[in-house]
Amino acid sequence: MKDFEHLMSVWQEQPKRDQLSVDETLKQVKRGVRTIASQLYWGIMAMAAVLGLTFVILFFFVFQSWLTYVGIFTMLITMLLYAVMIVRNYRILKRRDATLNPNEYLQDLKEYQKNRTKITGWFYYFYLLLISLGLSLYFVEILQNAPLLYKIAVYGITIIWFLFLTFWYKKRIFKNEEEKLNLMIERLERLQGQFE
Repeated sequence: MKDFEHLMSVWQEQPKRDQLSVDETLKQVKRGVRTIASQLYWGIMAMAAVLGLTFVILFFFVFQSWLTYVGIFTMLITMLLYAVMIVRNYRILKRRDATLNPNEYLQDLKEYQKNRTKITGWFYYFYLLLISLGLSLYFVEILQNAPLLYKIAVYGITIIWFLFLTFWYKKRIFKNEEEKLNLMIERLERLQGQFE
């Protein structure tokens, strides 16, 4: 019996979780979402610029090899797919206001997190693989008459760049965003739990 009384006293002495302030929580969530949405917006702008440049290269330059056109089309289609996914995620984040209906907003954040997890999973590697393939096919004709040392330098820098994007950049950027999303979702779920 003494063990039970001791256990009860220890349990009652545990600090209670602080009640979250609704206004402060919603402000923090909105600020976090605004940061992520801003990053997506600038990603969309950068992707639009690169797509525009690729269209210009495709339609205003003449190439001798069909492999070059296959490379450009591969890059173009891959970038269009990625752009569609980014725009979709941006629209999910900007669809609702957190202050109007936090429950629906929580569901939107979870949907965004699911979509983003898909991108960070297999699609990111698929994207890099297709862009690498497209660039390689494009470089075959472009570097045809270049000196061997120049070819080695271009391919070497390209390989190093893709390795950097694959092993360092992806982990750093997506991990940071995942932590922010988890924190926002956790706060909204705690807030939701306070009112149930």
